Amino acid sequence: MTTSTHSPAPRRSLLQRVWPFTRHFAEMVLAMLVGMTLLDPLWKLVCALFGWTPGADLQAMVMAAEMTLSMSLWMRYRGHGWRDVTEMGAAMVLPFAVLLLPYWAGLISGGDLHTGGHVLMLAAMLALMLARRAAYTTHHEARPRSIAGVISRRWPSWIALAITVDNWVNPWVPAPWLLLLLSGAYLVIGLLRRELHDRRLLVMQLAAFAAYVVLAGVAMAVDATLMPYLVAAGWLAHSGWDILHHRLGKVVPKAYAEGCAVFDAVVGLTILILI
Repeated sequence: MTTSTHSPAPRRSLLQRVWPFTRHFAEMVLAMLVGMTLLDPLWKLVCALFGWTPGADLQAMVMAAEMTLSMSLWMRYRGHGWRDVTEMGAAMVLPFAVLLLPYWAGLISGGDLHTGGHVLMLAAMLALMLARRAAYTTHHEARPRSIAGVISRRWPSWIALAITVDNWVNPWVPAPWLLLLLSGAYLVIGLLRRELHDRRLLVMQLAAFAAYVVLAGVAMAVDATLMPYLVAAGWLAHSGWDILHHRLGKVVPKAYAEGCAVFDAVVGLTILILI
């Protein structure tokens, strides 16, 4: 009878043990920043539409919610269970909630509420990760692609966002006639790529172009107060048109459709913010 011997598992270096933990924390902080960057303009848009100026307490809680939402989505994407997500969400929101009492009592200012909430939030997140470090130092079964892979795959969206950064700071209303270029570009690109030999695709593109001709004409004819709403609707609708073509994989390259969808959505949203 032979006895099998098992060699002991090699011990991981300090860097190998610390890096997964550090990477988890950095990824969540980055996800939180992305959430604030993308969701805060929408919150400001809602406030502008209703002519509402929220106080520092509500602004702090909305900011905490924006960060928690994006962080939760990222944790789920990285394979964490709902228990991990719920605990981390509580660790992010509770520090802001706790500071509401001294703010309402007049003991701290609105700036102190925001600054203190962020500092305590990061400390609470780190403390939770240390208490449950097994969940943040091991790989999960449903481990998705690396961050680099996700970024490289979505390069058209990143380029479109980079091009439209100024729109969030200095929103503007494009001329109505530019709506014709949105739909006309699909016709030109489709013809050059010989994608419109299918009669149904050709009819669909011609119908869309005709609809945008009408929309542009109406936008130029109506009162100046109504025109921006029509222009914004045209850009936002074309973002959906881009997504449809991205899913179909026809008429235009998928990279073009993806980047155009992001670009059109940003232009449409920033027009509404300006209004």
